[in-house]
Amino acid sequence: MFQMFKRRKTQRVPYHPVQKPRHPGALTPEAIEGLFDGCSDLEHRTVCAGGPGGVTVHVYWFDGLASSADIAQQILRPLTEAGRFAQARSEAACRQAVLEGAVYAAPLDTCDDLDGAARAILAGHCLMLFPRLRQAVHWDLKSSVQRSVASPEVEKTVKGGKDAFIEILRVNTALVRRRLHDPALKSARCVVGRKSATPMTVMWLDGVANPEIVQAVQQRLAEIDIDAVLTAGEVEQYLCERPGLPFPQLLHTERPDRFAAGLAAGCVGLLVDGLPLGFLMPATLPQLLRVTEDRAQHFWVASALTLLRWVALVVTLLLPATYVAVAMYHQEMIPFKLLESVISAKQAVPFSTAAEVLGMLIAFELLQEAGLRLPNPIGETVSIIGALIVGQSAVEARVVSPIAVIVVALAGVCGYTQPSQDLGAAMRLGRFLLTIAAVLAGMFGVMVGTTLLVWLLCTMEFCGVAYLSPLCDADFRGWLRALLRLPRRWQKLREPALRTPDRRREK
Repeated sequence: MFQMFKRRKTQRVPYHPVQKPRHPGALTPEAIEGLFDGCSDLEHRTVCAGGPGGVTVHVYWFDGLASSADIAQQILRPLTEAGRFAQARSEAACRQAVLEGAVYAAPLDTCDDLDGAARAILAGHCLMLFPRLRQAVHWDLKSSVQRSVASPEVEKTVKGGKDAFIEILRVNTALVRRRLHDPALKSARCVVGRKSATPMTVMWLDGVANPEIVQAVQQRLAEIDIDAVLTAGEVEQYLCERPGLPFPQLLHTERPDRFAAGLAAGCVGLLVDGLPLGFLMPATLPQLLRVTEDRAQHFWVASALTLLRWVALVVTLLLPATYVAVAMYHQEMIPFKLLESVISAKQAVPFSTAAEVLGMLIAFELLQEAGLRLPNPIGETVSIIGALIVGQSAVEARVVSPIAVIVVALAGVCGYTQPSQDLGAAMRLGRFLLTIAAVLAGMFGVMVGTTLLVWLLCTMEFCGVAYLSPLCDADFRGWLRALLRLPRRWQKLREPALRTPDRRREK
């Protein structure tokens, strides 16, 4: 029955992006003004090149998307100087003078259809239209009003870089190229979304990344046909092979250094305009449990922290379900002293163990959701009130037992140690399901649920790369690479699961 969640594999064909024109028609001033009718922020200037009596051209741009000051200084001012266009007596001569540098602004591009002109104006370009030629020239003069590059807020670091991705695509690609000074770093641009026309850039290291994965990513992007791409989930649902499963199948990062490290390891990256993060493919479970800080620490310290995250992953997933199963069905597994303490704490509590744990799990999720949605000062106050006052009052009023509070709190704290927030959310969902299975069938239900979970993880892959790689490799060294951070001299080869053309990373 789980085959319904599996994405139907499409035949791999050569990638040839073809963008159908959304606005067919001749390129005339009337067509542009009719297309943007009702857009009050569209600026239009009719200018005589070289002053009065010169060739008439039309200049269009969107206020806010393009910089009006740069347009006035770099385009309109040289356009009205008589000496620059003294010999331009026709639109063709005027256009040729513009192409030869009579206007300061750069970079420069041309278009001769309405669709190309519309895309240029909506992308923040300034468009100069020659009406009789029905041709246009446009410059990339985007507004400089944007969020500056700041420190990462989620993936904090001590020894790593202090810059993070922002919402501007070209700034993000520049942050990556500042770290990988190699002409082998390739990038392919595409536009996704019928209404949003969101620019995206696929990045990879030529000769390092598997060409099949690069082609598969570009092919899947070309197959996306939706109105708008505005969130990270809309991209992930179309790129992953098992969109019905809650586990993260793409690695999200807001740090350019981690993104560059993933490209150097053989992954394929994706940057989306408007999203302050990057995607790395393929993502594996061991990769999701690592942080960039591990590369900056001593391998003994990094290995200990990696093992701690694996232990926390198991604890947050299995502890509530195991406690419910043992307390309800297998009391003989509890040591006598501990059992005596549990019984004495439970005597005055009117609710069953299952109701206690499930209620506390739901309350924990409600407190977390309230803390995220409220402003910072209020959210911290709500968390303190919920954790200290309400929790302590519930124990003193004997509504819940102290052992249930400890179990749920420990499972919640272990869930916060996961570097990937999406993985932590998937583990919280699995924690609920395993607890319900423990209520229904005890340890048998926990074992069946855990087995089913492991089976689902074993069936997941991305372009032939297993989700549990290198844990599923028939080699003990794969377990060492997944669970520990080995010294650099032992990591001279890239991961074999990626099937990189150049496997050696160090001589």
